[in-house]
Amino acid sequence: MIVFFVKRLVMSLVVVLISTVVMYVLVDRSIDPLYDLRTSTAPNKADQIRRRVEALRLDEPVILRYLSWLKGASGCLYGNCDLGENWKTHQAVTSLLSGAIGTTIQLVGLATLLAILLGVLVGLLSALRQYSGFDYAITFLSFLLYSLPVFWVAVLAKVFLAIRFNDFLGDVDPRFSIATILVSAVVVGITLSSATAGRLSVRVRNCVIAAAATAVLIAYLNLTGFFKTPSFGIVLIALMSVGWAFVITLLSTGLRNRKALYSALSVAALGAVLWLPLLYFWAYARDAGILGWPLVLGMFVLGLVVSAAIGLAWGGPDRTRSARTAALTAVPVSATLFIDRVLQSWDDYNANELIKNRPIATLGRSTPNLAGDFWIQTIDTITHLALPTACLILISFASYTRYTRASMLEVMNQDYIRTARSKGLTERTVIMRHAFRNALLPLASIVPIDIITLLGGAIITETVFGWFGMGRLFVDSLGGNQQDPVMAYIVIVGILAVIANLVADLIYAVLDPRIRVAA
Repeated sequence: MIVFFVKRLVMSLVVVLISTVVMYVLVDRSIDPLYDLRTSTAPNKADQIRRRVEALRLDEPVILRYLSWLKGASGCLYGNCDLGENWKTHQAVTSLLSGAIGTTIQLVGLATLLAILLGVLVGLLSALRQYSGFDYAITFLSFLLYSLPVFWVAVLAKVFLAIRFNDFLGDVDPRFSIATILVSAVVVGITLSSATAGRLSVRVRNCVIAAAATAVLIAYLNLTGFFKTPSFGIVLIALMSVGWAFVITLLSTGLRNRKALYSALSVAALGAVLWLPLLYFWAYARDAGILGWPLVLGMFVLGLVVSAAIGLAWGGPDRTRSARTAALTAVPVSATLFIDRVLQSWDDYNANELIKNRPIATLGRSTPNLAGDFWIQTIDTITHLALPTACLILISFASYTRYTRASMLEVMNQDYIRTARSKGLTERTVIMRHAFRNALLPLASIVPIDIITLLGGAIITETVFGWFGMGRLFVDSLGGNQQDPVMAYIVIVGILAVIANLVADLIYAVLDPRIRVAA
């Protein structure tokens, strides 16, 4: 493993170095820093051109300028980083990168995570229900989303998910109509029944239960005025926590493992019991300023530890399964409690004079000059992330769905799956512990590369929604004839691409014992 790592590291450094030489020359040939002066009518035009040529060293050979740039860039290896500056504003490239990288991570981080989770889940269900109506619908939807241009999806999102939804929230008493409730219930019922296996009677029962539950939920939200003053409350939190406990147990160990189920239900009960005391604790996060997020994340980690301890206390045939199930249940339960507290500040945010009852933003990373505590700032971040995150999810979701479906279908036809079934293992054990784990192997080499690629910037999404991330930095710098910012972008993306390939190889080697990386 060490020999493999050293070889790949040396080769990667050589590749990055050669790439910087080629790209520096190409960028130098493609931009013209004197363009604005060539068309100038100023009487001292020649003097301005001469001074800019001297300042940017345009009279020197390109290779000498590259070596000078490389000397400054190599200082990043020992903490003296010099990537040049924007010659128009004289702002250091390192300061430009720090803001752009943070913006891009904030923009694509959540979208990538949700796209992977949803894509893998839907792809798994599609493979298990091969050639069913659900499978055909997901296949059609995946190809449709994969072929849609991002800018078109972004425009539709602005119209339907922002403008019209803001109009809906701006009503005196926003409620869903009876027709909307019935249509939503039917769609959810049909979708859930088609995604589940079993006899026709079982699927019809699932359809009726899902449709009824959806109709009751939306009617409850209407009656409680959720869309005017959103808040889950103890009733919804308790029901949602119990639902998560059953879902997580079903996926983790199966409902027959009573100790694991009781562990998950104990965590759900604990979450419901702590709802009121946590409201007093959240006051510290409100006044914590920049320490708000570390405080929230610290509470989340503490919740995982306590939940795992609850699972160990319940024990069972395998104590680690109970602990794992309890810890996994703590994730959505904790998220539910956090979201409920965020929603409790919705009225104050929505009534702010800068928001004007139109909370879903269509432009920018945050509301300029918005003052407020931790919860107000969190809501502002979420409302600005909503549209670009939805667009990135729709586009990325399709590819992960297709990858997972194809890999799962291939694994399900392997001999060891038939052997596992012949030994009398339950279908859930065969799918989750044998087939699903091996089906994730191709994704182990795809996901790291996709993540690193997205960190290079979602250029179209950033442009449409007015986010200044890595993509916008590259486009604006190239259009403004700025060589140093463009080269910094190329170097970072190149290094990240090399790292992504290296990480993918290492993960694949760890997951698949047939791979020998030292060979």
